[in-house]
Amino acid sequence: MGTSVQVTPLSGAYGEGPLCYLLAVDGFRFLLDCGWTDLCDPSHLQPLARVAPTIDAVLLSHADIMHLGALPYAMKHLGLSAPVYATEPVFRLGILTLYDYYRSKWQVSDFDLFTLDDIDAAFQNVVRLKYSQNHILNDKGEGIVIAPHVAGHDLGGTVWKITKDGEDVVYAVDFNHRKERHLNGTVLGSFVRPAVLITDAYNALNNHVYKRQQDQDFIDALVKVLAGGGSVLLPVDTAGRVLEILLILEQYWAQRHLIYPIYFLTNVSTSTVDYVKSFLEWMNDSISKSFEHTRDNAFLLKNVTLIINKDEIEKLGDAPKVVLASMASLEVGFSHDIFVDMANEAKNLVLFTEKGQFGTLARMLQVDPPPKAVKVTMSKRIPLVGDELKAYEEEQERIKKEEALKVSLNKEEERKASLGSNAKVSDPMVIDASTSRKPSNAGSQFGGNVDILIDGFVPPSTSVAPMFPFFENTSEWDDFGEVINPEDYVMKQEEMDNILMAGAGDGMDSKLDEGSARLLLDSTPSKVISNEKTVQVKCSLAYMDFEGRSDGRSVKSVIAHVAPLKLVLVHGSAEATEHLKMHCSKNSDLHVYAPQIEETIDVTSDLCAYKVQLSEKLMSNVLSKKLGEHEIAWVDAELGKADDKLTLLAPSSTPAAHKSVLVGDLKLADFKQFLANKGLQVEFAGGALRCGEYITLRKIGDASQKGSTGCQQIVIEGPLCEDYYKIRELLYSQFYLL
Repeated sequence: MGTSVQVTPLSGAYGEGPLCYLLAVDGFRFLLDCGWTDLCDPSHLQPLARVAPTIDAVLLSHADIMHLGALPYAMKHLGLSAPVYATEPVFRLGILTLYDYYRSKWQVSDFDLFTLDDIDAAFQNVVRLKYSQNHILNDKGEGIVIAPHVAGHDLGGTVWKITKDGEDVVYAVDFNHRKERHLNGTVLGSFVRPAVLITDAYNALNNHVYKRQQDQDFIDALVKVLAGGGSVLLPVDTAGRVLEILLILEQYWAQRHLIYPIYFLTNVSTSTVDYVKSFLEWMNDSISKSFEHTRDNAFLLKNVTLIINKDEIEKLGDAPKVVLASMASLEVGFSHDIFVDMANEAKNLVLFTEKGQFGTLARMLQVDPPPKAVKVTMSKRIPLVGDELKAYEEEQERIKKEEALKVSLNKEEERKASLGSNAKVSDPMVIDASTSRKPSNAGSQFGGNVDILIDGFVPPSTSVAPMFPFFENTSEWDDFGEVINPEDYVMKQEEMDNILMAGAGDGMDSKLDEGSARLLLDSTPSKVISNEKTVQVKCSLAYMDFEGRSDGRSVKSVIAHVAPLKLVLVHGSAEATEHLKMHCSKNSDLHVYAPQIEETIDVTSDLCAYKVQLSEKLMSNVLSKKLGEHEIAWVDAELGKADDKLTLLAPSSTPAAHKSVLVGDLKLADFKQFLANKGLQVEFAGGALRCGEYITLRKIGDASQKGSTGCQQIVIEGPLCEDYYKIRELLYSQFYLL
């Protein structure tokens, strides 16, 4: 039978929740994305928790929280240990997104679901692939090939193609067919007749306006507020769609010579733009060619100031300005605090460029009509002082002593086990770690600290007379002195680097900028204070769709063009999912599925295909002919079984002669040029190829079927003259004869 394929949504089905799906291909289990929301509720991950230890590979499609936010938590707490595959931008920008998210949460709460080290650990072994790069899986996944392709939407955004035994499973969510300022459109339309297409219904009910008009309306709305003395807040993501918005602002500010300041404010804004500058080959053709010819990098932002704290904004007071701040949900981060500051002024504008996640403040403000007042929790992390700081330091000292004592006891147990002595050894006397060490300058001729031996010590029976203190020098010596191992000094340098950049650079080949690193690595003892506050929403609120997804009309067109054998719809409201399901079922012969969360559907191909082995005796008599990158041959065989496997065996009797088969795809235009080179007079007339005075060649049949040439034949019309046989022979020469 065909390749076995099962799909199980773990989140993001019949709703706009985070994306996370289980795909099983012949028993090999893929996790397609591993998203979370800005609310970070572990209860939402229960479906993932039940299958996480069984996952064989994780495929990430985009670098935002909705696609990869739960990855560190799943690897730390849920037993997920599979290798992760992503493009280079998704890898880099995904780490920065999670850094920013962690810092934003930590600033307002004692966030302990994962740490910076957990983020680094989750991304440490990510396999980074280039677009269209075929990656062959091994072991359990033998025979499966995965390849990322351009999705649009985000930098490095991926449409995943998973191939097994010639059948394709395509995972394409949040794709964009339109070319943008920094991204090419998706290549999904070039795929033809995959066995299964998994796509989303997010925008099935929405239709976009023309992009140029949308950009113009966007800038006009900003300038109108700025000219009136107000400020504009754009709640944005960390490193995704914000890149397109930055280029729009940069372009129009330069064209109109506007002087209003623009700030891009996240915990990692400078690092984000620095990395993006190096990803030009992942962007659209115009940006790449511009850099090749003029060395002009599109992300050398001249009108945008990159900042990692609010100090510079607060200095401006009420002066008109545009602030792009994370997070887009307004739940945490700089955008939350700036919204509270701006909301009371009617002259200000909060402009949303993406739909808010359910249950968040951003979604609450996007309803029509918006609320006149909202309750928010204002939290702030402040340094510990006075008695609180003293109590904290004492507690940390106590914890250190307990850990030191535990290590000491463990070492003693290991020593006892290694000696393996039958003599009774009394338990060592417990002493305070602070008094068990003496400084190296306190009369000792040995460097470092030494243990104090006390009453109650019983030497092992295998020992000799005690010598205190004595350390045996086991170093090797040669004619030039003690042999030095260079690796010892390399390790010391690495340890120093880890101290300086612990938790911030393990997942990156190069370090974060100094400001971002200092912000992320702040370890000053602190606490969080919170209070409830009612905010009067007097400012203007607006929503413009800059999410970079194909609209409903385009999605329907792309699906019809790709024409998959089976279609699985995920990630969209119940209304949008049902609408797209009905449309595809009504207008084509597609098998359309829309599973609920944790509902497993079997989308195994209906093709009557079987795996067979070819016996050595059969292959020894096969004459193959090269056709492009492949070799083809005609085989007469009998079907049998060997080792419980279907096998083609050499025929027991001489097979009947078969009718000749011509293999190849001939274009009449190419054949016309070929005949002309042979000295024949040829021309096109009425869609047919007129050869000489009497002979005509024409193609007949249906070539409209996608993914094939249809049932086509080349017919030679004319009298049986010398030219007829000559042209027929030349025609046959263009094919492979079996």
